[in-house]
Amino acid sequence: MAPLRIAIIGAGPAGLTLARLLQVKGIPYTIYDLDAHAYSRDQGGTVDLHRRGGQMVLEEAGLLEEFKKLSRPEGEATKLVKYDGTVLVDENVEKVKRLEEHQDRPEIDRLVLRQLLLGSLTEGNNNIVWGKKLLGVEESNGKIDLQFADGVEKAFDIVVGADGAWSKVRPFLTDEKPFYSGITAIELWATNVDAQHQWLSQYVGQGSMFMFDQGRAVISQRNGNNTIRTYAAVKQPETWSNDCGIDWSKPEAKTQLIEGYFIDCADDLKRVIIDSNDNLVVRSMYMLPVDIKWEPKAGVTLIGDAAHLMTPFAGVGVNIAMVDALDLSRAIASCVDNKENIGTAVSAFEKEMFQRSQMFANKTWKNMQSHFSATGIEERAALARK
Repeated sequence: MAPLRIAIIGAGPAGLTLARLLQVKGIPYTIYDLDAHAYSRDQGGTVDLHRRGGQMVLEEAGLLEEFKKLSRPEGEATKLVKYDGTVLVDENVEKVKRLEEHQDRPEIDRLVLRQLLLGSLTEGNNNIVWGKKLLGVEESNGKIDLQFADGVEKAFDIVVGADGAWSKVRPFLTDEKPFYSGITAIELWATNVDAQHQWLSQYVGQGSMFMFDQGRAVISQRNGNNTIRTYAAVKQPETWSNDCGIDWSKPEAKTQLIEGYFIDCADDLKRVIIDSNDNLVVRSMYMLPVDIKWEPKAGVTLIGDAAHLMTPFAGVGVNIAMVDALDLSRAIASCVDNKENIGTAVSAFEKEMFQRSQMFANKTWKNMQSHFSATGIEERAALARK
């Protein structure tokens, strides 16, 4: 019997994790990704991998020990600050006993995680086709065809959409599209912080600093490349970034942001925004319905953000994506000797994924409502001290 023909759309954490797990099981695959090459765009900031999430998956993938060498346990340190500058929790200077589920969550830069996963694919990039723009998915004679901008790849047994928020695989399964969450964040970078942003480096500490308040937040996170990324987030309409009267390309944009939305905050919090002056990116946050589901179709499925896009306010996105990849790799392995089992195996995988993603999507939604409330930082501090 001919081997399964598997296409993974997207070389993000979900797609690369699935590829590694399939490789460990000796199952061939091909990844197609829109990017021109592996490092053609920014991969985002830092992410914590949980013991029962990403770390569990990396252990099965044979990469846990390498991850531990690359990760930053000190990055778990949390600093919680009220809008008036009062520090409620600072794990840089005091040890806080955490709940078991919140322990052992070391940070790793998304770029470093990608390098780890890419480097683990022993056949190199031969199984990854870069610069492939997917237009859509079609079923033909019991197989799946992929319509790319430069032609058609035909007759796949299994197609996995790991292509993120604006997935081109998702429309084959459901009409659901991401919708605006109500939150827009202005992402601000500070690079070479130990030399050029020493005050900011000391104030944020080794991990993350959070300020939550009614309709607004300031979040700063240390990355492993001597960079801090700050997110000045506001609860505003979807068109706010265009309608607010701030020209984000101008040097005075941060000052106008502070005057309009953070003027009554402590000087230290305003300085965090001002000192993060090496780059500015407007990020509107989108999500999929908390209870998203679809009816199983042929050999097509979704994992990660393509399946259950959430805002980052529970810190679980990459962890869930990697668990998706683990469960799907096991489902695919069960079909290697019996292609007739693909439909049943994928359907069973999706049923479990729906239950897991709905639980975390509900948690994320509730966290977002709490964080952007007048008591948001107190509620977060109470959780930290449990």
